[in-house]
Amino acid sequence: MKLKTPYYLIDERKLLKNLKTIKQVRNLSGAKSVLALKCFSSWCVFDLMKKYMDGTTSSSLYEARLGKEKFGKETHAYSVAFSKEEVQKVRQYADKIIFNSIAQLKRFRKETGNLEIGLRINPQISYSHFDLADPARKYSRLGVANKKSLSNIAPLLKGVMFHYNCENKDFGNFSSNLKLIERNYGDLLKKLKWVSLGGGIYFTKKGYPLKKFCKKLKDFSKKFEIQIYLEPGETAITESAQLITRVLDIVHNDADIAIVDASTEAHMLDLLIYRENAKIENCGRGKFKYIIAGRSCLAGDIFGTYKFKSKLKIGKIIKIADAAGYTMVKKNWFNGLKMPSIVIKKLNGSIKLIRNFKYKDFLNSLA
Repeated sequence: MKLKTPYYLIDERKLLKNLKTIKQVRNLSGAKSVLALKCFSSWCVFDLMKKYMDGTTSSSLYEARLGKEKFGKETHAYSVAFSKEEVQKVRQYADKIIFNSIAQLKRFRKETGNLEIGLRINPQISYSHFDLADPARKYSRLGVANKKSLSNIAPLLKGVMFHYNCENKDFGNFSSNLKLIERNYGDLLKKLKWVSLGGGIYFTKKGYPLKKFCKKLKDFSKKFEIQIYLEPGETAITESAQLITRVLDIVHNDADIAIVDASTEAHMLDLLIYRENAKIENCGRGKFKYIIAGRSCLAGDIFGTYKFKSKLKIGKIIKIADAAGYTMVKKNWFNGLKMPSIVIKKLNGSIKLIRNFKYKDFLNSLA
């Protein structure tokens, strides 16, 4: 099949590798995993993912509905702030609702129907390389930080969520922080049915001490007689997708600059937000140096600077790795640039075009 660039290519075989690790964690530790839709919500591969995961967790009403309708299984509904109407509607889709504050819990608990009620707690610890993503940053609005205030509402709770990791591949850090949670919130945990340890734990990364991780989870669960949930997002889909682009032009301004038919601003927004370079395949030690730039009018629309073994030419394919998490969910119509198509490489190696975006999609996104 001849595909037009740009397009996101999701490789089911690479995805499956992560999913098997997630299932292994469940088998060894008893911890359930629910997919964090804020990171990845491309439901074209949910039929594969739901064979290995226990459900989804959301950050909005729409995500909760998507999780229920396209993934099924358990559906956890969280929001930094719900409206009354959203709480009433989310009852159709979720089995658990997690409030961000005690005030919201008290205001809306009578609207929750048969949903199990949870609360996000801010343990005032975190693992993040970026202040922007740090849930324990100064003045953080994410979760309840006042531990004393929890005792009065504990009878209303079935569970709690601690979401405090971000790209944490350090098992030692995870272990020490889990001990702190045990020490500070043990009395509360003993009264609950479940606890979510959130996402951001990179246990599918190569070299992660998986057996030690599973033992830590199992011991924690046994100690408090509680069901653990993990919320893998990036962990579930890491290294499973690429953004396939093509060189449209090469210009020179004190450096050679190759302009591709994609954009960081429109198609890989996190690169701009966190000021990171894209991971580009088959480059690194060559003698031909190029800045790879996007085609939007934003001056800083840059994927990074790379060295190639041969000179780039118009039409050259540039493959950008790790293009699933926090990319496809954030793609936008900036500059009216055509969105990348969505393509799957199936387990049997066949290629399937899932979605091709057209002018009508751009038109209908506006009014």
